[in-house]
Amino acid sequence: MDAIEIIKDAFEFPSKNVKMLLIYELLAIVAGIFFVGGTAAYVLGVINPELFMWGGMAVILSMLIGWVLSGYLVSVIKSGIELDDEVPEFDWWQNFIIGFDNFIVSIVYFIIPAFIVVVAGYITNVYGNVMAVTQEAYLQMINIYLGNTVAFISEGLAQAIASLMMSLVATVTVAIVVFVIFLFLQTMAEARLANTGSLTEALNVFEAAKDIMRIGISKTIIVILLVIIIVAVIEMIFSFITGFLPILSILSIIITPYLIFFAQRAVGLLYSDIA
Repeated sequence: MDAIEIIKDAFEFPSKNVKMLLIYELLAIVAGIFFVGGTAAYVLGVINPELFMWGGMAVILSMLIGWVLSGYLVSVIKSGIELDDEVPEFDWWQNFIIGFDNFIVSIVYFIIPAFIVVVAGYITNVYGNVMAVTQEAYLQMINIYLGNTVAFISEGLAQAIASLMMSLVATVTVAIVVFVIFLFLQTMAEARLANTGSLTEALNVFEAAKDIMRIGISKTIIVILLVIIIVAVIEMIFSFITGFLPILSILSIIITPYLIFFAQRAVGLLYSDIA
């Protein structure tokens, strides 16, 4: 399938079973309520120690529901890989297991780029420059306190700030590039998890990179960018409309899961080329 066919199929797919959209959104709302309520209860545990337990239990329960939802979205990817036109039903236990695996995938594909960015920060001396700015600012405050005449920003502080800004720009640039690359790799990892059901296969970063090469770098980028643009445009239009008619925000219970299903289906269809 070419990119346009993938987008067209993926966009039509969620409308084939609105019931599953509603079930997904209802579970997401329940998980959100448990998380917010549990967090609040945990904080209030300072006043009433019993709330620590109830808050912790609520947060854990929200996490468990979240794993089910995550696993279900992987099954939506799988439907695209298998070119199945039916929106999958919830398979609670299987969704939970795959959702937990996907949670591990998310952690790993975040830790690796985060580690690279930390190393880049050391190489560009961000941490040393932060200390230099802090020391220069402290010395300038001392001089002002002692009544010495100093410029609004001393030469030493200005140089330290300039060095810090240069190192921050370099590090942020590296961070953006690395996290974008790993966003694509994680997308392939989720598709690999959907296709094989194997956490080991999903965590194989090198094979995930090869999958992008097999599909085609340009096709992968085009499809994912089209998905991001379409979702962003629809969300922007919806926000604009609800700004004038707040009552229409209730439609988010359909629009939000619809866009999520659309994105997951597109990933599955993209991966179907090499499955």
